[in-house]
Amino acid sequence: MIKGSATVAQLPEFDEIIDVRSPAEFADDHLPGAINMPVLDDEQRARVGTIYKQVSPFEARRLGGALVAENLARHLFAHFQDKPRSWRPLVYCWRGGQRSGAFVTWLRMVGWDACQLVGGYKQFRRQVVDELESRPAALDFRIVCGPTGSAKTRVLEALAGLGAQILDLEALVAHKGSVLGGLPGVAQPSQKAFETQLHARLKGFDPARPVFVEAESRKIGRLHVPGALIERMRASPCVTIDASRDARIAFLLRDYAYLGDDAEALKFKLSCLQRLVSSATLARWCEYADRHDLPGLFAELIDQHYDPLYRRSQNSNYLRYADAKRIETDDLSDAGIVEVAKRILEA
Repeated sequence: MIKGSATVAQLPEFDEIIDVRSPAEFADDHLPGAINMPVLDDEQRARVGTIYKQVSPFEARRLGGALVAENLARHLFAHFQDKPRSWRPLVYCWRGGQRSGAFVTWLRMVGWDACQLVGGYKQFRRQVVDELESRPAALDFRIVCGPTGSAKTRVLEALAGLGAQILDLEALVAHKGSVLGGLPGVAQPSQKAFETQLHARLKGFDPARPVFVEAESRKIGRLHVPGALIERMRASPCVTIDASRDARIAFLLRDYAYLGDDAEALKFKLSCLQRLVSSATLARWCEYADRHDLPGLFAELIDQHYDPLYRRSQNSNYLRYADAKRIETDDLSDAGIVEVAKRILEA
């Protein structure tokens, strides 16, 4: 290994991970825990790239070198003046090239034992993709099933509180999964960022213990669950929450209460169902939205959309659904959800 360089396997050895790519690259995805110290901002990177292609590499490097030096100086003044001599950072860019190389050179000249990530983000991304393909096969998943309104995500949280291992995919993708599942004011991450978070979660599980995960489709919102994981889930043992209709409606009214605040946003979400329901039905549901009548809307959605869809999908998608242990309940209050979780662990 060249002095001043390190591999992905050595990440835990460093005090800080510094991503020197542009803010847009960083926002799309980055190594867990990394901070962004761009040597070129988005506009500067685009400008240098244009000169490289349209004028010459030399002209691009001449401008880029000046901009990098300016940005490095600003970072050194603003962020690193309090770092002790023993501080050891790892620096990376797209593929371990000039951007991170320049940053590491200056940090090492100061006297810190800074290292450059071999292969950069590109190498890290390749490892994430490879391990998302292989790691699910080593884990013992238990699938928590149940129709919409069964409080599956809250049950997962209760299972975690009881010491179980859980994989909350909906938390990772910032979406509740259904047509109404977008979270107000919260954008979903990029596909790459989701996969990076997922990879970190899978790495942290003990293969000797079960991992509870909610039954999901291949797509949650606009993001896709990696193929190896969804196939492993679909072949895994299931447990089903069999909650009463009244309990489910009461839970939905609590969990989706914010939908009553914006009738237009709710109607936009409902419009996504126009190919699945009649025009008359959709118009009636939009009237519920205008009246802020969530009880009436949720009751019809359960009876006419969610439950029929659930019956079709679970039997066909989850191979062991027919053999699932059923947990019956008419109480999806906070206390009732904890009780469901306890019964799942006993099943």
